[in-house]
Amino acid sequence: MKKYILLVLISTSSFSQEIVNRKDQDSLIKTLNLEEVTVNAIKAKYDTPVTFVNVTKQDLDKVNLAQDIPTLLKNTPSVISHSDAGSGIGYSSIRIRGSDQTRVNVTINGVPYNDSESMQVYWVDLPDFASSIESIQVQRGVGTSTNGSGAFGGSINILTNAASENSFFEVNNTTGSYNTIKNSVGFSTGFINNFELSGRISRIKSDGYIDRSGSNLRSYFLQGIYRDENTLVKLLNFAGHEITDQAWYGIDSATLESNRKYNMAGEFYDEEGNSLYYKDQVDNYKQDHYQLHWNQNYLGGWTSNFGLHYTYGRGFYENYNVGYDSPDYIDRRWLDNDFYGFIFSVNQRTKKYNYTIGGSYNKYSGEHYGEYLWIDQDSNYENNYSFKEKFYDDYGNKNEFNVFAKIDYYLNDKLSIYGDLQYRNIKYEAGISANSVFTGYVEEGFSRLDKTFNFFNPKFGLFYNLNDSNNIYFSYARAQREPTRTDYANGSPDAEKLNDFELGWKLTLENSSINVNAFYMIYDNQLVLTGQRDINGYEIRRNIGKSYRLGIELDSNIILSSKLNLNTNLSISSNKNQDFYSVFDGILKNYGNTDLAYSPSFIANNIIDYSPNEKVTISLRSNYVSEQYFAQTNSPISKLDSFFVHDLNFIHKMSIKGLSDDINFKVLVNNLFNSKYVSYGGYYTYDVPTDNQIQTYEGTYYYPQAEINILVGLDFKF
Repeated sequence: MKKYILLVLISTSSFSQEIVNRKDQDSLIKTLNLEEVTVNAIKAKYDTPVTFVNVTKQDLDKVNLAQDIPTLLKNTPSVISHSDAGSGIGYSSIRIRGSDQTRVNVTINGVPYNDSESMQVYWVDLPDFASSIESIQVQRGVGTSTNGSGAFGGSINILTNAASENSFFEVNNTTGSYNTIKNSVGFSTGFINNFELSGRISRIKSDGYIDRSGSNLRSYFLQGIYRDENTLVKLLNFAGHEITDQAWYGIDSATLESNRKYNMAGEFYDEEGNSLYYKDQVDNYKQDHYQLHWNQNYLGGWTSNFGLHYTYGRGFYENYNVGYDSPDYIDRRWLDNDFYGFIFSVNQRTKKYNYTIGGSYNKYSGEHYGEYLWIDQDSNYENNYSFKEKFYDDYGNKNEFNVFAKIDYYLNDKLSIYGDLQYRNIKYEAGISANSVFTGYVEEGFSRLDKTFNFFNPKFGLFYNLNDSNNIYFSYARAQREPTRTDYANGSPDAEKLNDFELGWKLTLENSSINVNAFYMIYDNQLVLTGQRDINGYEIRRNIGKSYRLGIELDSNIILSSKLNLNTNLSISSNKNQDFYSVFDGILKNYGNTDLAYSPSFIANNIIDYSPNEKVTISLRSNYVSEQYFAQTNSPISKLDSFFVHDLNFIHKMSIKGLSDDINFKVLVNNLFNSKYVSYGGYYTYDVPTDNQIQTYEGTYYYPQAEINILVGLDFKF
């Protein structure tokens, strides 16, 4: 049966695309949506010569049953998602065009969300955030200039809830496999004398698929809006608190075959050698966000946005550490950070051009420190310590200034020219002071950093209307990125650079749309994952010199009938290191042109929506990812098998007289055919000296994903 479903995949996006033409764009000159002004400066439009997909609130609602945003986006083009717990709840990540999420730019209302030092995206810190999202735009490649770190694989631009004209109260509930439960309550006052107040509070609990990979998540979202004919002011406060069991260690190939749910986190042994597990082996983190946005319409097609933001994050992860040449001990490793700044944009739109100046200034201040909770006093090791004594106390400070100017200039009704110039200035300072006799230096790569970067990133393109149904575009974009704290801690990295060429064709018909995009991404000193992790659990990257990604993407939305709809996307690519060198057995070897790690050559998604009537929708969602390597050397043991997974989604809209006219009953069966698959893993080496040479040994570890499981939701809106 799987082979027949694959044939459907090859028929010709996973989420609905805007089916509009240039005439629709002209109408925007007269009617400007003040909500969109918040992200207008960084968001691509239909006639912007970059490739993207828009995901609407309605698209998210279909599958929003407690899982994280990467899982909800897994059927979008060139995207791969991964979940540590295996079930899509807890620590999750996303890759776009083979690039890990440290190289995917994420903004919320134009405010950078990537962590300033690691550039990671911790989706778990904002549980159930999808319930407060109005739309998501996923751009692939460098895309348009944005705020925050440069996009090397893509960017994800999130716009939170739009204002509601009418008051409502809603209750959303989910239950399902692995003791998963979600409860969410939301409301809006509707507009009263130009003001609206809305909010949501949520909790999610799940045991996870992997042993001891549970999640206990809390979040809230509050938004106040003032709006008149030309002004929109939004004040937001949203926050999350996650307590998750650690499940980021993975398992080796033998354990994958014998006990794929095994988790070594917190394992220790009693005097008889029996395995025990530390009950507080958890990650515990809180994050509070505050945003203020002022959007304004002016005469002559002018609009502006000014935003202030502040994020406060703090938390720790706690470990039981088994000592071998030292005693066992328990520690906590803390992060305590502040991130604040402002964003701005000014835009003028006429029939001749669309011009934007925008930018941001952001400041990050973070503390990294570890403290002892317990050291085994029964050992023979002499030690002197105090409870909660710090064994390292590090810091990181980062300032970033970014300014860009963009223009779409319409030469005539058919041809427009796109130009985009961006300047980024980054100043990064960091220092470490480690003194632990048990763990050694936490970050050995540096004692103090003082780095300044100045990047100029030009972009330009052409968009041509062949006719009302056909459009073609071409673009070139330059991107540059600074290394992360982890990069410095594990080596001497260089900034990476990218030249991105995109060529696309858009076909828009009455009942369908097809987009085809070819890309050629040329990297210099690309920082790629090695497959290894450092002592703090961060993934290690290294510069690899020259490399490229060459591919073609197709995504389509075809309405076959009033009851049947087909959304399909395909990504075919060649992703190569050029003349890759690495040391093995103590010898520097040239491996030639190898496949870039974590970069499958073929990804395909398909969604078949069948609606027998206006109240029922049944969707079969299919995701295929070809084989890929963990190691840049393409070591045979580092090859991850392909996987082909299907989900079944059922939605029934109902009403109960006297209770609610808006009730949704939802069922999501994940991994319908019970595939035992792995979406992610790692590769490592270690050297052992022998008599006359060095012997290199290899190893791999894997993150199994959940077998067939089910989530059931019931949503009421009053």
